[in-house]
Amino acid sequence: MMFTTSTRRTVRRAVAAAAALAGVALVTSGCALTAGSGGDDASSGSGSGGAESIAFVPKQLNNPYTDVVLGGGEEASKAIGYDYSVVGPLEASASSQVTFINTLTQQGTKVIVIAANDPDAVGPALQEARDGGAKIVAFDSDTNPDYRDVFISQVEAKDVALIQIRQMSEQIGGEGDIAILSATANATNQNEWIKYIEEEVDTNPDYAGITIVSKVYGDDDDAKSFQEAQGLLQANPDLKGIISPTTVGIAATARYLSTSEYKGKVALTGLGLPNEMREFVKDGTVTAFALWDPAQLGYVAAYAGQALVDGTITGAEGDTFTAGDLGERTVGADGIVIVGPPTEFDADNIDDYDF
Repeated sequence: MMFTTSTRRTVRRAVAAAAALAGVALVTSGCALTAGSGGDDASSGSGSGGAESIAFVPKQLNNPYTDVVLGGGEEASKAIGYDYSVVGPLEASASSQVTFINTLTQQGTKVIVIAANDPDAVGPALQEARDGGAKIVAFDSDTNPDYRDVFISQVEAKDVALIQIRQMSEQIGGEGDIAILSATANATNQNEWIKYIEEEVDTNPDYAGITIVSKVYGDDDDAKSFQEAQGLLQANPDLKGIISPTTVGIAATARYLSTSEYKGKVALTGLGLPNEMREFVKDGTVTAFALWDPAQLGYVAAYAGQALVDGTITGAEGDTFTAGDLGERTVGADGIVIVGPPTEFDADNIDDYDF
């Protein structure tokens, strides 16, 4: 199931409308509060008509990848009759989400869906929310498992890593110095993918000629990621390629490479949105990259939240629930629910996708 472009634009319109109505007025530790559609009852966690409330707390707002995820979450929330909202920071720092979690707890929000900037920094706030009766669904970037009920994962983490290092090896002829431009230093999903990439380079004879010479972090900020990419190439003149397992990082790096002397000489792969990467594939800056349908993350997360509230699942291994049009999902070991396999994009198929 691939979600429509109009669905993915819905969350942008909802956020903009809410900001205009409310004037968006919270500024605490560099954070901004943004509400999506739905009006939560502060005393009961129920919205208009007695509907349950579900709130998404992404790593940061105004991130194109996050917008797609939230579009799926909003679609599913409407389908199950839950009042939907979005709150979160403008910058993806370790403690930036805590204030928002505390506010949701005070409001009695029934389901909190979070992509953690740090697996432990959000822990005490999430535990307080759980003590108050909230169900916690992590998505995209996991919390410490002690602090959530289930984690909705894009794909098997090792599969993501294997695709990226294979693509890089193919593009540089199996040998040379490479670097990694990640998101935040504490992002659990990024770090797990990087761990598997490093293991492959260290142990797989197919990659014996590859050396990872540097890891840098763009904090999922476009300008910083652009600067980090520039810095990598200036500091490593023999660099053959960059892996950026973050949609912000790969797009910023591609933009830098496309107008630099390194275009066509330094390979770039990682995880990107087809609509953001299309021009760089067509102009020869990028040969291939990968991703999944991000909207499905938010979609499955909302249905998992409903299943937890209804008691259909508890988060135990073997639990099953139905995720709308995506069908039945099974909770695996450690409370992890896998959404679906990644897709590889190149010049031959990139025009087949619109997200």
